[in-house]
Amino acid sequence: MGDNSILEHAKEADIAEKEIKYLKEQLVLLNKAIAEKSSAPLESPEVTVLNTENIKLKHRLSILNRAIVAETSKPSKKQTESAGMMSIQDNLYEIFQQAITEAIIDITDPPIVITLANNVKFGDYQCNSAMPIANIYKQLGKKVAPRDIATKIIEKVPTNPMIEKLEIAGAGFINIFISRTYGMQNLNTIFEKGLQPPPINKKLRVLVDFSSPNIAKEMHVGHLRSTIIGDSISRLLEYFGHDVLRINHLGDWGTQFGMLIAHLQDQFPNYLTQSPPIADLQAFYKESKARFDSDAEFKKRAYACVVKLQAFEPDYYKAWQLICDVSRKEFQKIYDRMDIKITERGESFYQDRMDKIVKELEDNGFLELDEGRKIMWVEQNVGIPLTITKSDGGYTYDTSDMAAIKQRLVEEKCDWVIYVTDSGQATHFDIIFKCAKRAGIVDYQKHRLDHVGFGVVLGEDKKKFKTRSGDTVRLIELLDEGLKRALDKLKEKERDKVLTEDELKLAQESIAYGCIKYADLSHNRNQEYVFSFDKMLEDKGNTAVYLLYAYTRIRSIARNANYTPEKIVNIAKIFSVSLEHEKEWKLGKVLLRFPDVLLKITKDLCLHHLCEYLYEIATTFTEFYDSCYCIEKDSSGDIIKVNNGRILLAEATALIMHKCFDILGLKPVSRM
Repeated sequence: MGDNSILEHAKEADIAEKEIKYLKEQLVLLNKAIAEKSSAPLESPEVTVLNTENIKLKHRLSILNRAIVAETSKPSKKQTESAGMMSIQDNLYEIFQQAITEAIIDITDPPIVITLANNVKFGDYQCNSAMPIANIYKQLGKKVAPRDIATKIIEKVPTNPMIEKLEIAGAGFINIFISRTYGMQNLNTIFEKGLQPPPINKKLRVLVDFSSPNIAKEMHVGHLRSTIIGDSISRLLEYFGHDVLRINHLGDWGTQFGMLIAHLQDQFPNYLTQSPPIADLQAFYKESKARFDSDAEFKKRAYACVVKLQAFEPDYYKAWQLICDVSRKEFQKIYDRMDIKITERGESFYQDRMDKIVKELEDNGFLELDEGRKIMWVEQNVGIPLTITKSDGGYTYDTSDMAAIKQRLVEEKCDWVIYVTDSGQATHFDIIFKCAKRAGIVDYQKHRLDHVGFGVVLGEDKKKFKTRSGDTVRLIELLDEGLKRALDKLKEKERDKVLTEDELKLAQESIAYGCIKYADLSHNRNQEYVFSFDKMLEDKGNTAVYLLYAYTRIRSIARNANYTPEKIVNIAKIFSVSLEHEKEWKLGKVLLRFPDVLLKITKDLCLHHLCEYLYEIATTFTEFYDSCYCIEKDSSGDIIKVNNGRILLAEATALIMHKCFDILGLKPVSRM
């Protein structure tokens, strides 16, 4: 936001705040007067006048408070001018909020309800505020018909180029019809400015904590959801222009490293001069754990190694680094294959900060002793306390998470921190957030904290996903199996006969990794889902395969018309997107919802909305394509006519689908 825009917003807000101060003073005087008159009869004209004045002042106060929020949160003029497609739902909300505030002056904060119409005969959107407003009147002892309220609201809605017409239906629903001219202008911005995200008031510093495997253990199916969901959330917020830190909170510190270091010393005594050839770290971990559990002397040595590691003794620290490096390389192979960008910052990073947070909490009186432990309550003896130090003085996950949240909000100056872990950790993070607030680390006026929980991955037997032998499924094996099945699917469709070797490999990877990611993201993250390659690779229904095929078909339309990307850019300067036919307009209205879908996800961080939207685009496009010719050919196959407006509509569809794929981490290909 430019300096001038900030000054404009600040000036408007300052004026409103001065009036709010005056109104609050008047309310105090009024309430005092009402209290003094309380002994008067209920129907006293004087009390009635005072109460009416009280309602009016509260109403004005509410309007001014909303104005301040709107003025300081709306994008600047410069941001709006540089933006592309605008949010229809947000614009309608603002229009009807103003209209309802003007029409309903005797209710403070009347409800504003704008929804998408579920049937074309009821318009494109609906304002459903009349019924809840009528209920509020009823509670106040006043009977007003919802249709009368709806009529009052419509009278206050100003003429707007976005709205074609308004109708009152049923009990008091206001049906909103969007203007095709507005829709055409909004879609044309895709070719004028590129596919831009909807404008936002402020670009935030956001930290997304996801994936988080443990050193010396292989990534398995349990890490799949956190990795996929966290990456997709990061991609969405990066598209909006936020400064996103993608953090991998590795389990790289703790007592297990004592046994690993002790085992390393025995197996590779020359590890300080020659890098140990640990090919299978998982087997190495199992060997050390078996010794730890069965050999008392080894166990004693392991604990001694932990103490020396935590004292940062060079030989032990070097052993720890070697073990971490082996894991890091294995993790990176998976991240590279799945196109995941992430920055490692393990528990070890917070070691010094844990000492400081313990002292800070203790000095400020937040800790109390409990059988040798030092614990912290959200509220005294209510719920579950955090264990900040164990009875032996050691630290816990609670300690590192408190140190991490402070580092992220205070040192990194993050505005928003998102933790992507399984739903089983929801209570833990709820307590962490509340304790951080109690300690003065979190200020909800400045900070947003989210725990993005998710359900477990199930096998086709509806039990936790395991191998036939009962072991946890390794992620690398899952990706390999995906590649094999994707290639089988392509060969079954005889695509190997028409694609080059390079094209076939790209299509194979696109389908394999795309179907795994999409199957995860298309389910509501709060629920469990069944992992099934057979269902993932179906080419019908809401699957990655169906959508990737649909995208390549849409992309081929311009190619079949011999239109290069450069030619399309030039055509867009002369022609507009065509929305005249009923099926064109139906598709156009789906495309126009792109900003609204993205904004919705920034609120609840559920990516399945985007998957449902993608599927709706693809199926609506099929309806359009079956009814509306983009290219007409004669009997010999020669092109006799190209409908440029429909070509542009198809290209707009492809561009929006491509951006949706990108946010979901899928890589569509031009030929499949």
